[in-house]
Order: sequence, then C-alpha cells, then structure tokens
Amino acid sequence: MTVRVGDELPPRDIRSVDAEKMKTMAALLSDGNPIHWDVDAVRATGLGDRPINQGPTNMAYVLDMLSSWAGGHDRLRRIRLRFTGNVFAGDHVRASGTVTDVGDEDGVTVAECEVRLDVVGGETVLSGTASVTCEPAGPDETAPPIG
Repeated sequence: MTVRVGDELPPRDIRSVDAEKMKTMAALLSDGNPIHWDVDAVRATGLGDRPINQGPTNMAYVLDMLSSWAGGHDRLRRIRLRFTGNVFAGDHVRASGTVTDVGDEDGVTVAECEVRLDVVGGETVLSGTASVTCEPAGPDETAPPIG
C-alpha cells in the first residue's frame, strides 16, 4: 500500500467511555485522584457530574489507532501530544489522523502524521504529531470500534 501526504488514517471510535474501567485504571496507575471515580469529587472541582477519564487512557486511544494503521505498536517511532480537554464517562470519542509528510530514514519509509482525539459532537481533547514506519494494514485489518 502506498502512503501519501493527505491520507486519512482509519479512525478509532470508543463509543462510550466506561466509568468502571476508570476505577480499574486508577488502581493500575496508582492514581489516587478521586475525579476518576467519585462524582462528588468531580462536582467539588466544578468539572461537572461524571467521572473524568485518565490522560494516559486517552493517549492510548490515539496510540491504538496509529498502531492499527501502521501494522503494530513496534512501528511507532515518536509521538508528541497536547492535552486540551477532558473526556467524561459516557463520552463517545474518536481518534483520527492525517499523513502530513512521507520520507525515507535509513531505507525505511516513515510517515509523519497529525493526530487527535475528539469527543464526538464536542471538542478536541488531544492533538499532536506522530512518526510511524510504514507498512499500513489493509482495510480488513483495522481495529473494530470499542464499546
């Protein structure tokens, strides 16, 4: 498959971010911030009335989208992301990207991409750039939506 500037990466949808998984991730990450499981703590901060997803989990949605397209996590070379908003329990989010440059590094084709995570019908919550080695998966090999 040929990769060209302007190619859109197949998006990755998470149809409903699960509050119960936030509790599990808080334990795995040793993240004691109660905004990830305690609605009263979220209200006290003035951020609404739903638990807030962890940043590393939001970043993982983008990484999964990239690695699905590129053919594996081992093809990710670099990623730089900026967190610009929150993802709340129940949100439908979509990771997406666009190829902005294609080059050769030591005989290996590398695609530079702009990537993002959006709350569907809302704001962009992550944006940045990534470099991946190219051997994209075919359309039948892309990951199915989560949730």
